[in-house]
Amino acid sequence: MTVDNTERERISLVVLDMAGTTVADGGLVEQAFSAAAGRLGVVPGSAEHEKHLAYVRATMGESKISVFRHLFGDEERARRANSTFEEAYGELVDGGRIAPVPGAREAVEALQEAGRTVVLTTGFARVTQDAVLDALGWRDLVTLTLCPADAGGRGRPYPDMVLAALLRTGAADSVRQIAVAGDTSYDMRSGRRAGASVVAGVLTGAHDEAALRGAGATHVLGSVAELPALLDGGEEPHEGRRPERPV
Repeated sequence: MTVDNTERERISLVVLDMAGTTVADGGLVEQAFSAAAGRLGVVPGSAEHEKHLAYVRATMGESKISVFRHLFGDEERARRANSTFEEAYGELVDGGRIAPVPGAREAVEALQEAGRTVVLTTGFARVTQDAVLDALGWRDLVTLTLCPADAGGRGRPYPDMVLAALLRTGAADSVRQIAVAGDTSYDMRSGRRAGASVVAGVLTGAHDEAALRGAGATHVLGSVAELPALLDGGEEPHEGRRPERPV
């Protein structure tokens, strides 16, 4: 899909992922998963644990409860795993283990100063999303934040959170005036299914350029810090180099 400069400049709603895109968590998802799996009897280092961990890595960006439903089968075990995961992740967040992706806050502010509405989304539960926002001092950074439960319960790769952002803010007259940015193939599929004209992958998180483009990315950026310039009509600045992840 070709997106010309005029169409990019008409973007009025920007939907941004959090972990891996605007928030650097240093692999906390895997650590929290290991804690949750261990409490359900999956021994760290076992073949079962490695198989589960590989699936978690492959499905970064998907709603976490959906991941646990796939891994543990029945609903009760999935909910127990998800609850334990959220608790473990929250403890790591409270321990100061996250930080903004360099330039992320400035990018959000630049987008808003240009008259665009920014919405932050996540595959985590609301309690975890709020803990991340509080840890970063981002509660008042944007007017709306969404988790899967805020959009009917389905997370990525469904388009629901992107469309909920449009319905809740009324910030665009058409889905073509939406830009989506994220670090996973699930973010890309969600944006494409929602009809967003710009679906930008960023290389600060889980998936590489091949995965992002394979899932439908219209652009691939080194980080979200490059998004304001792209939407202002600039050329895609990325040249095939994956940047170092923030620590």
